[in-house]
Amino acid sequence: GRVETGILKPGMNVTFSPAGLTTEVKSVEMHHVALPEALPGDNVGFNVKNLSVKDIRRGMVAGDAKNDPPQETETFNAQVIVLNHPGTIHAGYAPVLDCHTAHIACKFTELLEKVDRRTGAVMEAGPKSVKNGDSAIVMLTPSKPMCVEPYTEYPPLGRFAVRDMRQTVAVGVIKSVVRKEASQKKGAAAAGAKKAGKK
Repeated sequence: GRVETGILKPGMNVTFSPAGLTTEVKSVEMHHVALPEALPGDNVGFNVKNLSVKDIRRGMVAGDAKNDPPQETETFNAQVIVLNHPGTIHAGYAPVLDCHTAHIACKFTELLEKVDRRTGAVMEAGPKSVKNGDSAIVMLTPSKPMCVEPYTEYPPLGRFAVRDMRQTVAVGVIKSVVRKEASQKKGAAAAGAKKAGKK
């Protein structure tokens, strides 16, 4: 995959999200040449211990297990700008979001506020709907396990396009993310306990 932020080196422990799998990087290579490290923009292959090809899927995010590891997203708030939608968008709308390499349907759970596109000033709280040209802060809920991050922290994981009717109907920038607690996931209770012990 492509390195988006930070450095990937052999010997690092990485966590794959949203699956919550952690493993050691054995080697990093580009065009079958081993590298001592990979930097942002590098498109590399990397070998990991004890994971099969079936464990890893398109749209997963790998990150440093020791430093802000990626986690599954429960919900996220984003500023969405409607570009090209024939009607109005209400809460409950569930288009496909293209965010980094993930293509996952996400529900517009709540339209929180309508904002000015340029200044971000709130124009209306709790709007009933939004239409072309509007910009709104929206709470979104992924329909399947997904890993995203706030744009301010990890820009490549914090931008998305909203696809519907085979076109891009809106674009968005993620403002904040509510992460799923590890212990809610089946079989991950032990991992949750370990994490709590670290604090």
